[in-house]
Parts: sequence; C-alpha cells; structure tokens
Amino acid sequence: MTIRPAYRTISLLDQRAGAQPARLAPSRSLGTAPGFFAAPPQGFLADTLGRPLRDLRISVTDRCNFRCSYCMPKEVFDKDYAYLPQSALLSFEEITRIARQFVAHGVQKIRLTGGEPLLRKNLDVLIAQLAALRTTDGAPLDITLTTNGSLLARKAQALKDAGLQRVTVSLDGLDDAVFKKMNDVDFPVADVLEGIAAAQAVGLGPIKVNMVVKRGTNDHEIVPMARHFQGTGVVLRFIEYMDVGATNGWRMDEVVPSAQVIERLHAALPLVALEASAPGETAQRWGYANAQGHYDPQLGEVGVISSVTQAFCADCNRARLSTEGQLYLCLFASQGHDLRSVVRGPGGDADLTNAIASIWQGRSDRYSLLRASLPPEAQASGARRVEMSYIGG
Repeated sequence: MTIRPAYRTISLLDQRAGAQPARLAPSRSLGTAPGFFAAPPQGFLADTLGRPLRDLRISVTDRCNFRCSYCMPKEVFDKDYAYLPQSALLSFEEITRIARQFVAHGVQKIRLTGGEPLLRKNLDVLIAQLAALRTTDGAPLDITLTTNGSLLARKAQALKDAGLQRVTVSLDGLDDAVFKKMNDVDFPVADVLEGIAAAQAVGLGPIKVNMVVKRGTNDHEIVPMARHFQGTGVVLRFIEYMDVGATNGWRMDEVVPSAQVIERLHAALPLVALEASAPGETAQRWGYANAQGHYDPQLGEVGVISSVTQAFCADCNRARLSTEGQLYLCLFASQGHDLRSVVRGPGGDADLTNAIASIWQGRSDRYSLLRASLPPEAQASGARRVEMSYIGG
C-alpha cells in the first residue's frame, strides 16, 4: 500500500463574493424586440444546448467534520478558516421558496448536500417542507441527501420520518488506515458502516455509496469494496478523481480511468453492462453476473462516474444552489448567480421564477467536454473554480 504525501495546496478562491447579479429577462408581454425572453413556468426549461432543467442540488452548509484531501484539505480549512455567518445562509423557508420555483420549471429531483448536510441543525424541518412540494404533474419530488455518514446512524429515522427517500454515502475505502488518512480526522470506517446499516433499516434506499478513486492512495480498495457491498442492496459507485476547485492539487496521473476500474472488477467479479436508469444519469451501470453470465439482480450492481475521461456534459440537467443562495450551472464553474438578493428583494416570486428562467436559458456550460479536447499538459491548468465543499458534489 502506498500513501502519497499531502498535496500542495493553492490559495482558496472565496466564491462568497463577487457573484453575478441574477438579471431579469423581459417577458413577451412587454412587446420587446424578438430575441431572448424569460420563460414562464410551464414544467420545462431548456438551456442553449437543449438540456432540460430536472435536478437541483442544494448545499445547506459550508461546514464539514471531515478534511478529505480532495475536498477540504486541512492546510486550507484549518481552525482559523472563516465560515459563512448564520445571517448569510438561506433560511429553510427561503430554500423552499426557491425550490418551489425550480419545480415549476421542471425540476423533479432535489439533492441536499454540503459541506456535510447533517451538520445543519433541524435539517428534518427543511426536508419536510421540500417533501410537501409536487412536480407539475402532481407527483412527489425525489428527495435525496449526500452525506459522509458520520452522523447518519443517529439521524436516519428522523430523516426518513420527515420525507427523505434515499441517501448517498461517501466512503473511500474499507481499510481503516486508508480511510482515516483520507478523511484526515481519524474517523473510523466502522462508524460509517453503522450509518449505512441504520439507513437501510429505516428504509432510506436504495442506498448508494460513492468512492472517489485516487491512484496510489486507495485504488487497491476497488475490489474489496465491491466484494463487501455485493448482494447487500447497496449500489457502489466509483468516481474518477476530479479537478473540482483549486485546493486539492489535482493531477491527471492520479486519476484511475473508469475503464480500468471496470477491468479490475470484471477480472474478480464478472459484470454485465446495464442500461441507464434515467435521462441525464451520471453513472454508467454494471450488474454482477451469475454463473451463467447473466445479470443477477440479487447480486446487485456497481456504477462508474467518468467526468474526467468520458464527459457527460451533453445530458447534464443539474443546477446547484450554494448555502447562501448563489446558483451555479456547472460543478466546475468559477462564478455563480446571486439568487439571494432576488429572494430577499421586493419583486416576489415573479422575479424569482424570471431569474431562474433567464439564467438557465442562457446556460452553455460544458467544462468536462471542453477539457477533454485539451492536450494532457493543459488539462491541469490550475484555473480557479468553485470548491466542492461549497456547492456539493
């Protein structure tokens, strides 16, 4: 086992300042010249590339109790790091109001993220408010949450009772020494596994477990992780180490391409390719094969998320809302759009829904696709981008 030294860190870009104002587009009723108009909420909203708005990811806190090197390295997020004051955060009522307008434009799924979302006090209250919303077809929303699992065992029942449907747990290995090295706060694997078991017991499923794979650090854990979760009902997904933000010292040579992950798995646990379960799904699905070489649902499945080597920008239908109300249109964006000033302004829901429409209709983001066209030496450019800890994964 090889664990590399801590990465060199880069000065953190403070995304909490300098957001673009959320400009309001004219409506057709104003008689303006032909061109760009804000769309009224009709359950469907497309960007410049024809991608619909279907998925909203909401960060509820910028704090986390882990210090993973690929997300919140301790060298930057130390005891003196200045987190957002409580007054800057969107209230639960403001989050729900914004979410309601996104749903009117066609959002069907809401994922709560962080930082670590379970650090936000009374999160079950927000979940209950969001669970009361309905899509334009009258269906309940798909309400999910991504967590590091550290607090899941004690909170799983309350989350389920509030209306949460599923959880995704980040877990980067089963070897305790490796996992503690990666979370950098000496947190044991056993406590995360306890949280996963508690979530299963209360019906928060199907549970997904996300493993970020870094060459030379935890890639030897790929097959053990698959063996551990095979047949348990938990869907394991392997994520290519991404150049999100500017603090993790990302290098292409530390990426284990998803194709290599599947090769390793297939050699130990034969796999069968599966169809995507929904439009815009980020993971490629593979089912475990039985002795006859056919997919066996009882054995379950794994997935790979390949944003570095196989960009899925063409189908991306996700928007991200930061904890203090900046809207980001790409995980790799460098600047957000200020919705907090709109939601706290005098214009009411009409301005809010107009702003959302204007921003999404002007969207042309496709960072991963463009990066793939660059030569290898230009791919790790060090350009400053929003941090994953700030807007969630």
